[in-house]
Order: sequence, then C-alpha cells, then structure tokens
Amino acid sequence: MTSALLILVIGFFLGMRHATDPDHVVAVSTIVSRERSIPRAGWVGILWGVGHTLTILVVGAAIILFGIVIPPRLGLTLEFSVALMLILLGLLNLTGAMHWLSHRFSPTHPEHQGSHTHLHSHGEYAHIHTHAHSPLTATSASPEHHAKEVEPPHWLRAPFARLGIFHSLRPLLIGIVHGLAGSAAVALLVLGTIREPRWAVFYLLVFGFGTIAGMMLMTLAFAVPFTLAGGRLAWLNQGLVTATGVVSLVFGLFVAYRIGFVDGLFTTHPSWTPH
Repeated sequence: MTSALLILVIGFFLGMRHATDPDHVVAVSTIVSRERSIPRAGWVGILWGVGHTLTILVVGAAIILFGIVIPPRLGLTLEFSVALMLILLGLLNLTGAMHWLSHRFSPTHPEHQGSHTHLHSHGEYAHIHTHAHSPLTATSASPEHHAKEVEPPHWLRAPFARLGIFHSLRPLLIGIVHGLAGSAAVALLVLGTIREPRWAVFYLLVFGFGTIAGMMLMTLAFAVPFTLAGGRLAWLNQGLVTATGVVSLVFGLFVAYRIGFVDGLFTTHPSWTPH
C-alpha cells in the first residue's frame, strides 16, 4: 500500500511537470497573452487541465483496460493536430482574429441605437446594464448602470460567468487536443510501472489532477506580466501578444515539419515513439 501511495504522489508531481512541456507552454501563453485578469487566467489553466485530463483518462484507460494499440500513423496524426493548433493560435494572435473572436463569442449584446438595457457578465454575476449608443446620451452616465444584479442562469456559472462561452471552450478544446496527443505515452508509462489495471487508471486520474494544478499555476505566472502591462504600458502588452503569436507559429511549423517528414507521417514508412 505504501509503495502504491508513493507512486500516486509521484504521478501527481509528474502531472504538474507534464504541464510545463514546451507545446503546452506555447499554447497556453498564446491564450493568456490577451487576458487582463489573474483569476481569469487561472480559470483558463484549470479548463485546459480538465480537457487534457478527460482525454488522458478516456484514451489511457482504453489502452490499459482493453489493450488497444494505436497505429504509428494515427499516433503521428494526433501529434500533428497539436502542431496545427499551435499554428492556428499563432495566426489568430498575429492577425488580431483572436481579439475579434473573443468579442464576437463572449457574452455581449447586439447593436442598438439610443438607450437600451442588456445583460452581461461581471465576475460571477450577471448585471442588467443600461447603455446608450447615441452621441447625445452616451456622455451621460446612468445612475442605474450596475444597480440591478441578478443571479446568473444555470448555464452561466463560474468559470463560464467569468470567461464567457468562447473563453471557456477555447482552453477546454485545446486541452482535449493535447490530451489526445499525449495519452498513449502516459498510458504506456503507467503500464510499465503498475500492473494492476484499476490502480493504473487511478494513477491516470491523479496524474490529471497534477496537470490541472500545474497548468493553473503556470497560467497564473504568465498572467502577471500581461496584467501589469495592460493598463499602463499598452505598447509592452501588444509586444507580448505579438511575441507569443510568433513563438506559437514558429514552434507549430517546426513541430509540423518534424512529425510530417522526420517522423514520416507524410511518407510511406512512419515511425512513431510515444513521448
């Protein structure tokens, strides 16, 4: 029992270390570069970790319990999807499309003329918000601007109330993609250490919790310079956003080349070693 507990503790810390893999760091830094709130950045890391853990647990458990073997070409394809995702994130940041998508799919309101009332998220609550678009009324602040505070609907809970649908689904889906690419390696590592299937699956769960904790801490650390630069040093903030976009694009292209041609995804003899 003592050795099993020791392995689980090691699994938790290995999960935290797994969160610092280069492709994970690049992807998350690209997302967090546009966050202006440290708590929101923490939720981004948690959601990424949850998505990653879901696929690690499902795919890894299937490998452990049913002996599923992933063909080399499929394994390389899953890893290649991470490269494509990094390239896409970099392009979205560099072109400003990420900013447009954030406003387009986050909780907001349609265009109106004159004064109107709409619902928007603020912290963990939703507010009835009086707003004016006409030049005559836009300068006069309404005393009821945030006077009415309502309990959010069931589908708009934290972290969705904090981040909005787009901001919540983005790290969740990215975590799922990363989990698909890394699940085989984690499962094979566990099989080489733990022979009992139920303990091996439980190890995957503990490993996932470690990944969630590690990613949350990492996104919080990333958020500090972006938050400090946000209000007073706009030029520095924009530089950081551009830098993360460039790094994500270049790193994604490098990974795509390595998987496609060095490992042989686009050749007749693919060679894949889960790592």
